[in-house]
Amino acid sequence: MARFPFDIVAFDLDGTLLDSFRDLGAAVNHALELGGFEPVPVESSKDLIGGGAKVMLARAVERQGGMPEDEFRPLYKQMLTYYAANNAVHTRPYPGAEECLDALAARGVRMAVVTNKFEDFARGILAALGLADRFETIIGGDTMGKGRAKPEPDSLIEARLRCGGGSFAFVGDSTYDVMAARAARVPVIGARYGYCDKPPGELGADAEIDSLAELISALENLASA
Repeated sequence: MARFPFDIVAFDLDGTLLDSFRDLGAAVNHALELGGFEPVPVESSKDLIGGGAKVMLARAVERQGGMPEDEFRPLYKQMLTYYAANNAVHTRPYPGAEECLDALAARGVRMAVVTNKFEDFARGILAALGLADRFETIIGGDTMGKGRAKPEPDSLIEARLRCGGGSFAFVGDSTYDVMAARAARVPVIGARYGYCDKPPGELGADAEIDSLAELISALENLASA
C-alpha cells in the first residue's frame, strides 16, 4: 500500500461523523417550550446547527422574536441540562463512518475530533457509541477557552500538535469548519451530506464528498492535485 498523503485527519462531529440533529432538536424544543415559545419541527433543527449549542438555541429564539439576555441565559442552561441526559438517544454515526475510520487507521493515520460542542458532551457521546478510543484527541468548543472555537483556527492547530504534527487535513460540513481550516492553513473536505449552511459546491472547501465512503479517495486526489 502506497504511503497515505496525510498523517492526521481531523473531523467535525455533528453533521460530519454523527447524525445528531434529532437529539439536538429535542433539546432545543425542550428549552423553547420552557421559555413559552413554539417548538420547531425536528427536521428543521438541522438549519440551526453550527457554532455550538448556545448559537443553535439563540437562532431558534430569534426566529420567534428573541428574548432579553438575562432570560436567555437560564433557558440555555436548562437546554444543556436536558441535552446532557439525552444526547445519545437517537444520535448515530453516519453510514460508512466506522469503515472510514478503520480504513484511515489501517493506513497509519492519526485521527482527531474538533467540534464546537462542549468537550464533555463530545467525549460522552463518542464513548456511548464506542468510538472515543479511535481518536488521539477530542477538542470541544470550550477546550481552548472563550473566543477560540471554530471559526478561529486555535482548535485545529492544537489538534495537530496533540497528534504529533505532520500533514493534516480537516473534514467538516459548515462554513465555520472551512473558515477555521483556512485560518489554520490546512486543507479541508466539505461533507455535503451534513447540516451544511451553504448549498453544495459553495462551502468553499478544497473538495466535497457525498458520503464518508468517498473520503479516502477525496484525500488522495486532493494531495495529488
